[in-house]
Parts: sequence; structure tokens; C-alpha cells
Amino acid sequence: MSSMKNMQAKLTNRLFRKNSNFQRFFRRLRHPAWLGTLRRTTPLSSNWGRDRGTPVDRYYISQFLATHQADIRGRCLEIGDSRYMDLYGVNIAQRDILDINLENTDATITADLTAADVIPPETYDCFILNQTLQYIFDINAAIYHAHRILRSSGVLLAVVPSVSRINPKFGVDGEYWRFTAGSCKKLFGKFFGLENIQVASYGNLLTCIAFLVGMAKEELREHELEFNDPNYPLILTIRAIKGTD
Repeated sequence: MSSMKNMQAKLTNRLFRKNSNFQRFFRRLRHPAWLGTLRRTTPLSSNWGRDRGTPVDRYYISQFLATHQADIRGRCLEIGDSRYMDLYGVNIAQRDILDINLENTDATITADLTAADVIPPETYDCFILNQTLQYIFDINAAIYHAHRILRSSGVLLAVVPSVSRINPKFGVDGEYWRFTAGSCKKLFGKFFGLENIQVASYGNLLTCIAFLVGMAKEELREHELEFNDPNYPLILTIRAIKGTD
């Protein structure tokens, strides 16, 4: 009797596996993955789509900074250049540019953000930290100094990648991190306090694919860009306010 039950169980398992395989096959027939020009192992652009138009992440970065334009005021700091201070600044009293690169003649401060003791504490009303932290191994030290150099009620506007290719300028050994909403809350909440930070995601499955392949923003429809799916973030943004003592 027991051998008969074992045989029945084996037959049932085989039938279930066959049915599961059939169901998966049927789903592929009903919803075929037409990759078209995306069926490739190399990108359309090796420069994030910049040679085809506007990189998709820049579209979202601009949205984020435009939303918080009122924060970009007083004495401001930005990494690398003054692009976003110039575009979105409101009543800026002083613009400073921080860079570790000695060859950047536009930089007003040459320092490593993880050891930025050259900048006095409570100096800035706003710090724009855009697409930088993925290149810094000691993230905690960088966020510590970002918090330290802000004045009370000063605002950090940070952007980090959740999905991106490796930057060929730095290579596979020069880029360290990709982020999630959860990791951002932990990292920035540690220094600013969870009650003082807002983490938001921008993007969806399609825009992530487009960005990786090297498509430009102009090659996507508006509703495709505007749909936000927190399960498929392209970038994450952090607005962190330094509390008053």
C-alpha cells in the first residue's frame, strides 16, 4: 500500500512540474518579450545617452531641485561646478565649489569630503551633493562632514543612484555603491535624525532600462517618465535639514 502511495505521489509531482513548465511557457506566449533594438549586449550610448539628448537621470534630478528651489539660498556649496546653483538658486549670497581634483580651476575649495576639516563648521545654508557618494568609500565620513558644515536649519540636497552603469572615468575599482530608500534613511538619519530627512525615489522599470541602455529622455514619452515605481528606482533623493540645538 505504501509503495502505491509513493508511486502516486511521484506521478503527481511530475504532473505538477509539467503543468508548471506549461504554464510558464503559456505566459511567454501570451506576453512575449519583444526586445527589438534592446536585444543587444552593448549600450546604444556609452555616455548615459548624453550624445543622444538629455540623460534620463538628469530629468529627475532637475525635477527634485526645482521642487526644492527655495532651499538653494544664502551661502551655498556644490560639488564640481555651480551648475545647479546657477539654474535653481534663489537669493544666493555666495557660491562655493568643492572638488578633490586639484586641476579643477573652478573649485573655490579643494578638499576630500571625507576629511573636509578645512571648511569651518556651520558655514552653509545649502549643500547640493549630486551623484557623488557612489564614488566615496567612507560614506559615513562624507555625510558627517556634510552635516557639520551646514548651519542650523541648513539643507542638504543629495542625489544618489539606485541603477547605473559603472562610470568609465573611474573604472570598476573607483565606484563603490548603489543605494536603496532603506539604506538612505539609515545613512542620513544617523546624522540628521530620521525626523529631519525626506527620501524619495524617481523612476520605474522602463526608465531604468532606458538609462542602462543609453537612451535619452527625449526618446521616452512623458507618461513613461512621470510614472514612479518605488520598487524600481533609478535615483533616490534626500532632503536633510540640520536641526537646531
